Amino acid sequence: MNILMLSWEYPPRVVGGLARHAEEISEALVNAWEHVDVITADHPDTPAYSQVNGVHIHRIKEAIKAPQFFPWVLHMNFDMLNRAHQIMQTQDIDIIHAHDWLVAHAAIQLKQIYKKPIVATIHATESGRWSGIHNEIQAYVHSMEWYLNYESARTIVCSDYMRDEVIRNYNLPYDKIDIIPNGIKREKFLFDFPDALNFRRGLAADHEPLIVSVGRMVPEKGFQNLIAAAADVLAEIPQARFVIAGKGGMLEELRSRAQAYGIADRVFLPGYVSDEDLLKLLRVADVGVYPSLYEPFGIVALEAMAARTPVVVSDTGGLAGIVEHGVTGLKTHVGSSDSLAWGIKQMLYHPEWASWMVDQAYQRLIDTFNWDIIAEQTKAVYRQVAG
Repeated sequence: MNILMLSWEYPPRVVGGLARHAEEISEALVNAWEHVDVITADHPDTPAYSQVNGVHIHRIKEAIKAPQFFPWVLHMNFDMLNRAHQIMQTQDIDIIHAHDWLVAHAAIQLKQIYKKPIVATIHATESGRWSGIHNEIQAYVHSMEWYLNYESARTIVCSDYMRDEVIRNYNLPYDKIDIIPNGIKREKFLFDFPDALNFRRGLAADHEPLIVSVGRMVPEKGFQNLIAAAADVLAEIPQARFVIAGKGGMLEELRSRAQAYGIADRVFLPGYVSDEDLLKLLRVADVGVYPSLYEPFGIVALEAMAARTPVVVSDTGGLAGIVEHGVTGLKTHVGSSDSLAWGIKQMLYHPEWASWMVDQAYQRLIDTFNWDIIAEQTKAVYRQVAG
């Protein structure tokens, strides 16, 4: 089949987990003998067209710079539509695969013009991010999410939790939804970085446990609770070190919280880290912690598992489905810094148990969160729609 993938982010443009998902499912589909064109937003120092690992990537080069986010989204959709017209003059596209509401206008117009079906993947919802719809901007995003789901032939979500959420938010029929998890490229973590030990020593001494978390610095990721949990852990294990990496609007507030707890010398918030440093960070960590309040899936937990790092997560959303408590990691109560601190200390106090859980988690990556398997599941959805 010929698949036209629409995604507002695609590496090296990475805003959240959507970018990694779009890249890795596209490459997995190519490996499964599908033809994939991806239309995505511009990114500095990238060509308008490139072929990477078999995927044909078309980046929209902005002729007009929109001053605000929503006009920018609208212009991006116009440009995506124009580029799609060019592609569809020479290719018979079978499926339009749209990722989240930001590409809804382009996807729906292409469906109506070319009579091609849409498969939508919903990675998160506006209502979930904000615990409801509270203003006109959120209501607009919510409406666009509904519109894309209404026009789609099938909707893919990554977890049972997200299936229930889209049914509740958009009144979708249960049998219109396919649950296909995210995957992980395990091979990224198999390489030994020659300077990994030196990298770790730049963060913590050999005798100091290193606890790592990664994500966007926004309220739903729960890092405010991790700062409080760090204070609890450090009261018992003062030699521990914490690294909480990622950028976002809460970064300075979180640094201030660490200062207020008197633990700023033990809690490092570096902001953005490169992909290479992120891999190193996960490889050398003693514990990976993901304290989200809202998490549709939680691909960061898979990355820690692939790096063979024991994980502690909040028992919410997709994280609740990824981690089997006491077998592939530890679950803690959502929003509870006390519970989070308990999980971290359990991992540090019981290293043999933690090591056993690492092995179980890695096997789960092979059996379930495997892009080859996920590509076949996605192809089955395409075949159903095309038929």
